[in-house]
Amino acid sequence: MNARKTAVLYRMMTAQHQCPYGLKTQYLLRRAGYQVEDHHLTSRDEIDAFKAKHQVTTTPQVFIDGERIGGYEDLRRHLGKPVPDANATSYRPVVALFSLTALTAIALSLGGHGAGLSVQTVEWFIALSMVVLALLKLQNVESFATMFLNYDVLARRWVPYGYVYPFAEGLAGVLMVGGLLNWLSIPLALFIGSVGAFSVFKAVYIDKRALKCACVGGSGKVPLGFVSLLENLMMLGMACWMWYAHGWF
Repeated sequence: MNARKTAVLYRMMTAQHQCPYGLKTQYLLRRAGYQVEDHHLTSRDEIDAFKAKHQVTTTPQVFIDGERIGGYEDLRRHLGKPVPDANATSYRPVVALFSLTALTAIALSLGGHGAGLSVQTVEWFIALSMVVLALLKLQNVESFATMFLNYDVLARRWVPYGYVYPFAEGLAGVLMVGGLLNWLSIPLALFIGSVGAFSVFKAVYIDKRALKCACVGGSGKVPLGFVSLLENLMMLGMACWMWYAHGWF
């Protein structure tokens, strides 16, 4: 791309608000080698007048060689870059979650205690994953509970269970991180893990239903299947292991 090419950008920048898509558009243009002629729309009157003049409903707007390209997503298409789809299936949150909890467990093993990698590293990884998964659900319990009702066999019989589940998962995870109150954490994880695994297996592999997984919260785009089954099997396995290795009391 010729670095001397110029793009004209109009974006909202008032005392109260600086449009984030305007900043992203400016950055994208500069990365593509354009010199940006940056025009700020600093008042509601200026914004409305600009929209009326160019017959557009949104800002920012980009012009290249006198041709209106459009907004941020239109510019991405013009430059041949993919446009993110907010509704597309994505495993990125799950990969990020398990990667960070695994790295945290390794860091605790190597740094906090200097004992190196051990069985406790795996215990921490699973327990921390439970805590973070619960946190994601608790961001919007109502949304999670609604999605959860699509497939959980217990929640469909007793609706409040959908609201209880993330608190129970988080509590069990926190206690298991510290190896505390095994008499509470083990049966709690054993129960919700068993019910959850059965529910997912039934919905996906027996009933063949195509649903979204509520494992990372009610706004997640992960399809119900292996990830949700893994979450519940991890809880179930952790409970069984802690019962065997550390005792119920």
